[in-house]
Amino acid sequence: DEERRKDFGARIRIMRKSLGLTQADLAKKIGVTKQVITNYELGLREPPFRNLIGLSRALNVTTDWLLGENQQ
Repeated sequence: DEERRKDFGARIRIMRKSLGLTQADLAKKIGVTKQVITNYELGLREPPFRNLIGLSRALNVTTDWLLGENQQ
């Protein structure tokens, strides 16, 4: 659902910025393009499982937190 994707994207953006990473930096860490990160942050796309795991590791958060399942 669109609202869930936007919340997910906001969580990525918040953590990325708190770590001082650019979209390009984060993209490189998880092996995708900058445009993929942009699409996630704008709520236009949802990541496949592999990228979700990569995002959680790169951002030092749980997948549950990224998905809005709990607070960290």
